[in-house]
Order: sequence, then structure tokens, then C-alpha cells
Amino acid sequence: MSDTKSWAFDESLQPREDEVGFDLGQALDAVVLLRAEIPEDAFTGGILGTERLGYGAVIRADGLVLTIGYLITEAETIWLTNNAGDVVAGHALAYDQATGFGLVQPLGELRAPLLERGSATELTAGDEVFVIGHGGRSHALKAKVIARREFAGYWEYLIDDALFTAPAHPQWGGAALLDTRGRLVGIGSLLLQETVGENAEQGNMFVPIDLLEPILNDLLAHGRAARAPRPWLGMYTQHGDAGLVVGGLAPGSPAERAGVQAGDLVLGVAGERSNSLADFLRSVWRLGGPGVEVPLMLARQGDVLRLTLHSADRGDFLKKPRLH
Repeated sequence: MSDTKSWAFDESLQPREDEVGFDLGQALDAVVLLRAEIPEDAFTGGILGTERLGYGAVIRADGLVLTIGYLITEAETIWLTNNAGDVVAGHALAYDQATGFGLVQPLGELRAPLLERGSATELTAGDEVFVIGHGGRSHALKAKVIARREFAGYWEYLIDDALFTAPAHPQWGGAALLDTRGRLVGIGSLLLQETVGENAEQGNMFVPIDLLEPILNDLLAHGRAARAPRPWLGMYTQHGDAGLVVGGLAPGSPAERAGVQAGDLVLGVAGERSNSLADFLRSVWRLGGPGVEVPLMLARQGDVLRLTLHSADRGDFLKKPRLH
């Protein structure tokens, strides 16, 4: 993500105080800049980088920040900046791999208002929303919901009812999605190519805020949700022309150790054909928790291979956050 002060949306794309039904200034000030520094030897450093920049939304009076978890995964140092330019150190309090949410606790007075949380279940395609980044109105965007649907990510991630908006916010990571009442309804996760009518344009995917409510107390108390972790393979599976294809492997992962190779076609799990990435992930997760054996059927250069992967807990590969 580039320098947050070197650009601005066109005035016509920015929300105006006289156009919205909420305190726009307060909403803008509730979104903070988040900078994270990750050790060079971190497991995710090669993919996500060791210097990460994004946003977070203040959701509690003590300054608790909700963000997207990949920004703070394995973070050694976190800095939060409000719209007045005040900088406060933060602690990575929790990262929930299933939803993608991350929580950061400021280690000083953040001096930013909080956003009331709403519900994404009330949104439908065509509804007006606002994408809020750090830096005031110039980094706030009027947008519309263009879809609500399942989303599966190659890093073994699945959301049943993700939110998709357009036009795209170019600095989406951790951005706040607000409804027309100024309530927080989602957190920015991705930039994607979306089909709107007969045209393709860039849009953003947001994790709906409703996924936070059932796990928030556990995240605050224990740093993780009460649900059992899912088995992890470390296999970056994507849709290709011939079906599901392995695009890469995490170093030292169960898939790499079992002999899976980049370019392999994924046919199915435990004798069950996988027609989509979501089908594949659900088939793996139905087998049990981390450590369960995953019978995988692959195709490689015309040959059908059957490999058994001894799954793992992804969290065991990650550096744990610590207070200095």
C-alpha cells in the first residue's frame, strides 16, 4: 500500500456531510492507519511481506481496533495513527483465521471515536455503502453493494456470505464499510475483478461484521475463537482452465512433505470429487481437526496420484504476538 497522503478520490466520489444521515466527521476519525513490522524469518513474510500498511476501525471506547488479520499476522511491532497524526503502539490481541478478523489493542490513548456496529444481513445488491480509509474525506468512497456470495481463497479460506462492492477502494486492507446509517458492516479484505452487468471492473471484498459478534468475547479473553481449528494443508489451490490446480506450496507444509507439486490438478478428497475450491475445502474440513489424515486424489502429467497428507494446525507455523 502506497503513501496514504499522496492521492485523493475525485470530489464526486467522496461522501459529503450534507448527503449522509450520520456524523461523517466522526466516522472518518474512527478509522486509523495501521503499520505492522514482521520479523524477517516469519512464516508469512515471503507472501505478505515484512512491512504491512493498512487500516483499522475503532470499535470500543478504549480504542480497540478491528482490522483484517493478514496485516497483523506474526507482527513484532504495530503502530496506530489517528487523523490528528497521533501515533500509538499497538498489540496484536487476536487473529481469527476462519473469518480473517484481527484485533489490535492500543498501548496508549488513541484518541479516536468508535464506530457503532450494524449488520450486513440487511444489505442487498444495489444498496449504497461507504468505504472509509484513514486520512479523512479524501480517502472515503461512495460505493454500492454489487453482490453477496460465497468466497473461497487459495490460502484455505472460505466465507459463506461475503460482501462485494464497487467501485474499488485502492487501499482496501482493513478499510471500514459503512451502511447509510454510518454503522460498521464489514472490514476490507481484497481487491478483485468483478462482473457488473455486462462489464468487468475492479471491486472490493469485505468480511461481514456479523461474523465478529459470536466470537468477539472469546477473542478478547483467549486470543482465539472457541471453535476447533481446521486442518491445514499449505496448498495454494486455485481455479484454472483444467479445474483446480495447485499454484504453490507453503514451505514445510503437509502438502509439500507429502510430495504435492505446483501444477498438480486437484481431483478430490477421500473419494469425493471436488468441483470447486469451496467443495474441496469443505471436504477436507469434514474429515476432522488438525492432524487428521487427508486422502487426496491428484492428476500430474496425465497420471492419477493418490497421496495421504497428514494435516496440521496453521497456527503452529506462525510466530505468536508478544508484548515488549
